[in-house]
Amino acid sequence: MRISLVLTLTAVAVFAGCAVQDSGDSSQGRGLEAIADPAPQERTMLQMGEKVVKSEDEWRKQLTPMQYHVTREKGTERAFTGEYYATKTEGVYTCVCCGTPLFDSNAKFDSGTGWPSFWEPIADKNLRMESDTSLGMKRTEVLCGRCDAHLGHVFEDGPNPTGLRYCINSASLKLVPAESP
Repeated sequence: MRISLVLTLTAVAVFAGCAVQDSGDSSQGRGLEAIADPAPQERTMLQMGEKVVKSEDEWRKQLTPMQYHVTREKGTERAFTGEYYATKTEGVYTCVCCGTPLFDSNAKFDSGTGWPSFWEPIADKNLRMESDTSLGMKRTEVLCGRCDAHLGHVFEDGPNPTGLRYCINSASLKLVPAESP
């Protein structure tokens, strides 16, 4: 019982860096309701013919253990340990599972949380949102719109112009550096 409590408290502390209290003020930016999960039939139409589906064995062969844990098991990496949290390299961050372009480095900012943070995606249709009430918190989970990889969460405490903070695991991303002129 005591070990279970310690593990639960440790998990909550780890995820607290990617959590935000709802202030009730959604006047800044476009808010989470603007990027809410579309109806299932609309989501299917957006992705028709593009969906990437693989068996768990295929994903395990393609991904490192950490990438698999984060993207397929909805895990997270420890804060300040991911490959891209402090990266300043210009380029495009793609889904490590299927290569879908997700975020441009120009939308990346230092949120101080220890995870790569972005104020907007390359295209809303490249992402999918779901409600996440795990760990006793209400959050909005961010998934790849093409392969359903878990990427991280989005919060309403980001910078202008959107007011959003996409808090994304490095293990779910692959940075494709911009070509030099």
